[in-house]
Amino acid sequence: MTNHPAEPPRSPHTNLAPVSYEHADARRLMRALQREQTGIYGFADDPTDTPPADFDPPHGLFVIAHHDGIAVGCGGVRLLDADTAEIKRMYVAETARGRGLGRRILEHLEQRASDSGATQIVLETGWRNYGALTLYRQAGYGSRPSYVPGRDLSVNRAMGKRLDVPDQASARFLQR
Repeated sequence: MTNHPAEPPRSPHTNLAPVSYEHADARRLMRALQREQTGIYGFADDPTDTPPADFDPPHGLFVIAHHDGIAVGCGGVRLLDADTAEIKRMYVAETARGRGLGRRILEHLEQRASDSGATQIVLETGWRNYGALTLYRQAGYGSRPSYVPGRDLSVNRAMGKRLDVPDQASARFLQR
């Protein structure tokens, strides 16, 4: 994958690693995300409400971004149905923002969803999460109706986009 011209150079000291949703670094980063959301909105979803198996391959993936050996970001993707994938728990620590890590995590998760045969991808974020909204809009996401029952539409913003899907032979090869 090549760098996008508007993207900061990727450090050779940054890598993405698949981990269990229950991995200690994943839990630490998700607690930081929850604290940040609580600070912004006064409440936040509890990451432990999401079943860890939702991110188990081949129907899901959870990754940690490490910079110089330190876990500084995370994100997951899970299939909601045969055609739809969902991005969950995207987070980059404040000290690591501005390096293109969020974009890199997002691109990786989108590729995994596409390789799994999903034709569309959805996510939710809060209306005050300006950095996330900007990232998602720049990545081609648009507003869509909420897909999660009972969400507070004055806070939550549902977004989605179409995905390119590899041909069936490529998809089968990638699943091996």
